[in-house]
Amino acid sequence: MSESHPHKTRTSVYEVAINFGDCDPAGIVFFPNFSKWMDAASLNYFVQCGIPVWRELVKTHGIVGTPLLEINTKFIKTATYGETIHIDTTITEWRAKTFTQRHIVRRGETVLCEGTEVRAFCMKDPDNADRIRAMPVPEFIKAACALSE
Repeated sequence: MSESHPHKTRTSVYEVAINFGDCDPAGIVFFPNFSKWMDAASLNYFVQCGIPVWRELVKTHGIVGTPLLEINTKFIKTATYGETIHIDTTITEWRAKTFTQRHIVRRGETVLCEGTEVRAFCMKDPDNADRIRAMPVPEFIKAACALSE
């Protein structure tokens, strides 16, 4: 069993301008778009914490990215084109090889959607170049994401 390591981490904000093509025929954002935006907010979180993008980290640390292992989304209110939404992202838990991110999607102060994602830091499998495998969460990434006290 993995030991949980909760630490206070930074919060990033990712802005999305909703376009007509993001909506269904009724003009309501098509639900998978929230997952797409939360995925983008996940990478944006690390960039805002000063972590280089994955194509750079693969060269320096062998990190190919943070694939999604689990997702949970709760929809509260709708959104439509012409609106701007913000996704507040933070890490709520570090484990040995995985972490949990929480996303709060809002329009102004109104919460539209809440999502959690479990992701793993991964590297190329040295035994099979066509596969990836989970690796321990790098300490320098935890440190960069830590909330300054």
